[in-house]
Amino acid sequence: MGLSVYLYLGLLAAVGGLRLIELWISRRHQKRMLGRGAARVPERHFKWMVVVHTGVLVGAALEVVLLRRPFLPLLGGAMFVVFLASNLMRFWVVRTLGDLWSVQVMDSTRIGVVTTGPFRLVRHPNYTGVILEMISLPLIHTAWITAIVTLLGYSLALSMRIRAEESVLMANPEYRTAMGHKPRFLPGLF
Repeated sequence: MGLSVYLYLGLLAAVGGLRLIELWISRRHQKRMLGRGAARVPERHFKWMVVVHTGVLVGAALEVVLLRRPFLPLLGGAMFVVFLASNLMRFWVVRTLGDLWSVQVMDSTRIGVVTTGPFRLVRHPNYTGVILEMISLPLIHTAWITAIVTLLGYSLALSMRIRAEESVLMANPEYRTAMGHKPRFLPGLF
């Protein structure tokens, strides 16, 4: 294995570590939200989100190592820029939501509706960032099979999650008034 493979595996490990930190932060936020009157929303589909997030890391590592995917500098560089941009978007969302951010669906509309930051433009900017990450992370080292499978799996899991999340959010008149007219993922596209 060449240097690019070791560096890529290091990147995947770092992303995995970041996901564990996010889970810890999310649990802390959930406790605070529950204490302030929020309610946990049952999510049968959450396990599929976990499978996809884990699968992209494991799948990309295995594909690169076992199928000896080459590192193509132009593709790798472009995808790394997209990967960085997607994570900046996700961090912007986390910072904007503050204690209201969670990896699981919470009915926190009683606490308040966030309409600042990226939420000025779209209802679900975090998912935009995650979709871009799911595509770009495997393609940094040409793991195109993982990119395709992950995108399909995440699209299916996300469609279930969006239905559950929006049924809770749109039930709140304040949220519906502030956010109901905004597109889900990309401003001005739909």
